[in-house]
Amino acid sequence: MGRVTIGPAPLDRTTLDVEIARLRDLDIGALRARWHTVFRRKAPAPLSRHLLFRTLAYRLQAECLGDLGPDIRRLLTNATPDVDRGQLAATLSALQSEPSLKPGTVLTREWNGHSHHVMVVVGGFSWEGQTYPSLSKVASAITGTRWNGPRFFGLRDRVSPRAPS
Repeated sequence: MGRVTIGPAPLDRTTLDVEIARLRDLDIGALRARWHTVFRRKAPAPLSRHLLFRTLAYRLQAECLGDLGPDIRRLLTNATPDVDRGQLAATLSALQSEPSLKPGTVLTREWNGHSHHVMVVVGGFSWEGQTYPSLSKVASAITGTRWNGPRFFGLRDRVSPRAPS
């Protein structure tokens, strides 16, 4: 039987803010020790306190809120110093753009033989008289399991479309 590793519990937004505030109070030695705990190797010697803090804070945020998507990672990996910055910004913007939902829009999804209607409201999404902050929360309430809300409601394809070559 395989070995099971249990990691730390996921952070909520309040805990994330507290953890980042704690990082700010650490000196360079404590930041290096935290780096070793997080990345399981010594921090690179040339990194300043500021860069150690920023990298650790980013890692906390990525664990809590999600990391960069594969398209963004690929773009950044393939970027070279001679890339036109305007073109890079336009490409990043296009890759990050999600369908814009305006208040009053009604999303419909059938689940287990029932049709569910969700209305986009100013503060989030309304379903069965309750307002939720995200589509993922609505999808979880409908299904009882964790879902990606935009995918559940058909706003995001399973396979990212490729640009014609």
